[in-house]
Formats: sequence, structure tokens, C-alpha cells
Amino acid sequence: MKDNRTSQPAAEYDGNIEKTMPYYAAFHERTLDLIEVIKPAPAAWLDTGAGTGTFVKKALARFPEASFVAADPSSAMLKIAKVKLAGADCAFVQQPTEELALPDDSFDVVTAILSHHYYSAAAGKKKAVANCLRMLKPQGVYVSFESFLPATQAGMDIALACWRKAQLAAGKEEKSVDKYLSRCGTEFFPATLTENVRLLQETGFSVVELFWLSGMQAGIYAIK
Repeated sequence: MKDNRTSQPAAEYDGNIEKTMPYYAAFHERTLDLIEVIKPAPAAWLDTGAGTGTFVKKALARFPEASFVAADPSSAMLKIAKVKLAGADCAFVQQPTEELALPDDSFDVVTAILSHHYYSAAAGKKKAVANCLRMLKPQGVYVSFESFLPATQAGMDIALACWRKAQLAAGKEEKSVDKYLSRCGTEFFPATLTENVRLLQETGFSVVELFWLSGMQAGIYAIK
């Protein structure tokens, strides 16, 4: 029985994610670079889909004065995060984004790194994004990294072939790569860039911008 929604058990996640997701470390670094520009001194930060806490640990190193909340629906993931972040100014909440009941206008920053593409229906994802907007302070920033859906079938075929090649080059076995890519559309659910941007705009963010794009992964930020 799976202990989280990713392709690996929680105990194996850290050792496999960079083999699976090209430029995974760059997602973190570019997000932190962006926050340094938009919110250079955040007081409160919520990381949704925080997983094993790797991103929060990096964020704490850059923003040592910030208080963090790491939220994830997986108890197995959070168990690892609590060890990794022991002694840090970080609270832990075991809930998916749409169910978080933290107070309105609480956070300067909300991040969702490779977590919201697991929503299979637009309504569920919209509820999650609307909850992030609710919890952000005015002028707060939301940053999301997700796998996205290319605009054409030809583009999809090329993107998946490139993703497959990158995973093989990183050392994954062919059978494991094919199994992972078969999850696209069945276990994680990419939307087009246009759909992702429109969702944030319709939810009520005042600024929505694409700031990273590579392969089938995109980084988008939005300001309340």
C-alpha cells in the first residue's frame, strides 16, 4: 500500500527524485531566488505538499528569520521531514492543501512544489489554489511548480520522449522509467500552461506570471 502520492515510498523519495525530475534542485533554487526579490524578508511561509522537508530546509537556510509551516497529506513523508527539520522554526500539518484551515491572511509566502498536479479535477485544484489565496497576506506571493500538458499531441510525444531520455541518463532502469511515465494522466494530471494561468487569474490573484519552463515542468508565481 502506497504511503504517499509520488512514485516512490517516502523512505526512497529523496534518493530517487532527482533521477526522476530533471532540474529538480533548480526548482528550489529559482523559487528561493524569486522570493528574495518579491518578499526579501518573509515572516511566515507555508509549504504545501512539503514531502520530506528538503525544500523547507533550503528555504530556512536563506530565510532564517522566517517561521514555516510544512503541510502534507502523507504521515510517512512528514515523519521524515520532522527528523530533517528537528529544532527548526517549523510546524507540521498533515492535510492536503484544500483542507488546510489555517487563519486568513497568515502567510507572506505559500509554495507548492510538484504537489498540485495530483488533483485529477479542475474543481479540486481550484479549491486548493483558492485556499492558498485565502491564507496569503495582501501582496503575498504564491509559487507553484508543476508538470504541464503540452498544447499538441506531437508536443506531448516529444516531451515524454525527452523526459524518458533524461531519466535513463540519470541512471533509472528502463522498466522503472516507463512505469513512471505511464502515471501521466492516471496518477498525476497535467494541465496546459494556459489552463494553469487562467485558474490563478480566475481565483483572484492580481499578478500571474510564468518564470520557469523546461521539458514538461513549469514554475508560475502569483501575487495576491
